[in-house]
Amino acid sequence: MIALLVILLTVGYILVLGFSLWILTEYWMVIDVPPAIVHTMKFRILHSYGHLIFTWGCILEKLRICSMPRFCQFALHLQLIRKDPRVVVTNLRFGTIRVRLFQPKAVSSCPRRGVIFYHGGAAVIGCLDMYHSMCSFLALKTDSVVLSVGYRKLPDYHHPVCFRDCLNATIHFLKTLDIYGVDPSRVVVSGDSLGAIIVAFISQALVGRTDIPKLRGQILVYPALQGINLQLPSHQQNKNVPVPLKELMTVLCRYFTIDPSWKDALLKGACVPPHIWEKYKKWLSADNLPERFRYKYQAEFPASFNEAAYLETRHVFEVENAPLIADDQIVAQLPGALIVTCEWDSFRDDGLLYKKRLEDQGVPVTWYHAEDGFHGCLALFSTVLFNFPCCKKIMSAIVKYLRDI
Repeated sequence: MIALLVILLTVGYILVLGFSLWILTEYWMVIDVPPAIVHTMKFRILHSYGHLIFTWGCILEKLRICSMPRFCQFALHLQLIRKDPRVVVTNLRFGTIRVRLFQPKAVSSCPRRGVIFYHGGAAVIGCLDMYHSMCSFLALKTDSVVLSVGYRKLPDYHHPVCFRDCLNATIHFLKTLDIYGVDPSRVVVSGDSLGAIIVAFISQALVGRTDIPKLRGQILVYPALQGINLQLPSHQQNKNVPVPLKELMTVLCRYFTIDPSWKDALLKGACVPPHIWEKYKKWLSADNLPERFRYKYQAEFPASFNEAAYLETRHVFEVENAPLIADDQIVAQLPGALIVTCEWDSFRDDGLLYKKRLEDQGVPVTWYHAEDGFHGCLALFSTVLFNFPCCKKIMSAIVKYLRDI
């Protein structure tokens, strides 16, 4: 009975939000509402909707009706797939890993570029269907073979399953490129949010491998690349915009199997030993950021060291989970990159710091900064109600980068 009531309340709320948004998007010209106001309202509605889903998920979990991740997946993965007759879509399995292949239907006279995509969603949401239209668009506009990886996630699987799934799927694909008509000299890995940290992890993990083709490029869209310094300017400036870091920390603690009582210690840096900060501050300090991104910033990091917190959270500081702190000799061997950052993103500065690290080691970097962008916007690329200009701008930057490879 309680579950039914919750579902009815949620559906009703969604319908009200959807109708309000439809009125704004369809009649803003008639009622003389500036487009900027429409997008601001859409942004606020989106924020409210996401917060509602997360809150109801937590309530249902406490009532032992269903887990928070399952409810979020139920509420956010319900969407129609738009099929493009110009693209051939094939569902495959690489062992236990679900993947989806997108190939332009038009005949090509030579092997095509290969693009491997890892979706975002903090290991809670995100799926092959959610990014289906985006991958189809990418395959068509860049004349590429796109492989989307459906890695396993919460609540059934924890770290490092999704990283391992993506790595194994990538290696399998690289070893069988001829089957899919892919040019081995033009393979790019790409992803957004959690998918972007997977891009960095895989690019670094494959350095020095001689049994598979070398990656040609990497695309990181609003990446979160470390959990050591969570007091960077972007964390302070965007603490109240989607996706709020405090809510995200609840999910990340679950993913890394960390007791949620250490959430504040992670946020304030109390779990960072002095010797670790001394070693990595040359790469993680806000001093490495351009001046324009350091407004309203108060240096409050790190807090007093808590050894108990460190002992239970130290796996977060491993290079696999924090590619931003990889050794220079690894970074210097990475392929060229497109890094996309968004102004309204708590993790904006991670992308900026990684950009500097790559450039310092001579790795070519193309940077696109979406002034009106926010974390997670790429997942909304093909939606009708929640479509934002930044979605198309970011996709245009990705298409341009790929066409030059």
